[in-house]
Amino acid sequence: MREWWRDAVIYQIYPRSFQDSTGDGVGDLKGITRRLPHVASLGVDCIWLSPIFTSPQRDMGYDVSDYTDIDPLFGTLADFDEMIATAHDLGLKVITDQVLSHTSDKHPWFEESRSSRDNPRADWYVWANPLPDGSPPTNWHSHFGGPAWEFDPRRGQYYLHNFLGSQPDLNYHCPAVVDAILETCKFWLDRGLDGFRLDTVNYFFHDQELRSNPPASGGHYVMATDLYGMQKNIYNKTRPENIGFLERLRRLTDQYDNIMMVGEVGEMGDRAIEIMAEYTRGEHRLHMCYSFAMLGPDFSADHFRRCIEGFQRGAPDGHPKWSFSNHDVPRHPTRWAAHGTSVDAVARQAAAMLMSFEGTLGIYQGEELGQTETVMEFHELTDLPALRFWPEVKGRDGCRTPMVWERDAPNAGFSTGTPWLPVKPEQAANAVDGQEASNDSVLHFYRQIIAFRKARPELTLGKTVFIDLPEPILAFTRTNEGQSLTCVFNLSPNPVALCLSAPATPVGPHAAELTGTDLALPGSGYVYLEHAGSLGLQVSEATEAA
Repeated sequence: MREWWRDAVIYQIYPRSFQDSTGDGVGDLKGITRRLPHVASLGVDCIWLSPIFTSPQRDMGYDVSDYTDIDPLFGTLADFDEMIATAHDLGLKVITDQVLSHTSDKHPWFEESRSSRDNPRADWYVWANPLPDGSPPTNWHSHFGGPAWEFDPRRGQYYLHNFLGSQPDLNYHCPAVVDAILETCKFWLDRGLDGFRLDTVNYFFHDQELRSNPPASGGHYVMATDLYGMQKNIYNKTRPENIGFLERLRRLTDQYDNIMMVGEVGEMGDRAIEIMAEYTRGEHRLHMCYSFAMLGPDFSADHFRRCIEGFQRGAPDGHPKWSFSNHDVPRHPTRWAAHGTSVDAVARQAAAMLMSFEGTLGIYQGEELGQTETVMEFHELTDLPALRFWPEVKGRDGCRTPMVWERDAPNAGFSTGTPWLPVKPEQAANAVDGQEASNDSVLHFYRQIIAFRKARPELTLGKTVFIDLPEPILAFTRTNEGQSLTCVFNLSPNPVALCLSAPATPVGPHAAELTGTDLALPGSGYVYLEHAGSLGLQVSEATEAA
């Protein structure tokens, strides 16, 4: 039997910003439960919750102080159980973020570890002596700026933190740490969870020799500051020992029915695809991975093709997850707006393109509304990297502002209190109730395109073969058991014209016109073509002349 997750559409919920049920301005589990019918109505298969565990919330829950309880900000374990039961009744699977590479500095494990060099948990975190001049043990950078080492005077040593100084990294070279982490995962599986999204899945192990990283050989990617990308990060993450831990985690999940794990690969470019392939190869590692490969500014046909073909070559028996937005990056309708005729047109085309990709797909709350990035002012920020490096770093608050439910209600129906991040008029204009009332809304389009994907075995089961065409045209054929759909996308605001080598029929939602074998794609145009046999495409002379 084919596993449920192989062609699933996963809907990410950012709990702080989904629905507040208490009026404190922060979303919670009861609010999520209330709004699950909306999620189910989209036709998705699963929800992924960003962290809901006990936390000081320095990094919005990605700094866990108790892996086996719910933060009071979000509710209780009973609320969690009710949410899972409701989701399952609606036909939705539930996975949660597991932040396993690091904890909060308020976690009892770390408080004990830092107390001395000889306590029972002394080696549960990555501790190292200063160099003779007092400087950190390596040149490694933190993602959030500055060295990845924090000096602790109680131990007279540095501890490693790949992110905030309040997020010390666990020492996975210590067997007791691995055992303890696996027990926390078992706790949630026993409670009925359907799987995990593994945060920073390539960060679990560090180089035990504490070798410094070499400089980056080419251009670097700016995540929070540009320092991190100025190194070739080969000793602080993506160590070979990671594979053994993933295999052990897979053995745990295989003891349960229908469990799925998806890993977040913290890497960019071709290396990200290589890691995705390595971590999903065979049947003993992760079920799937995703990376930031499609979460950046690149909106070229060549880029999307290289991502998909790179995975096909590197992991022919692996499985990818593709998405365009999440809680860490600017929302894609804003990010790619310059490549389309309008923000809504980009939102529709992106949805049509994503739903044509082979693998598991992810959408982020509000994406189904064509939601745009919120422009933040400094006094509105909560994201610590942005507060530290403003205005060069805008931070992640702009994509995390609350879900909008009712256009004319206070805070667009998110909360009766003051929201933790503002709900601005530009975002409220995209509210669910207004889009429900409009048959041509982005929301209705998402329902149509998800339903179309699920109704076509070519899109859920078919293999992908790309067609060689110049920018800005992305085209490929998905084929299953002799049935083919050719998917064509004009990734520009300017019209293009193509000639088909054989008759074809547009099916499903499309923005294109086919006359005989002449295909006209407007700016941000897209079409699915049903045909028998092979179908060739070439740019018409009129487009080439233009």
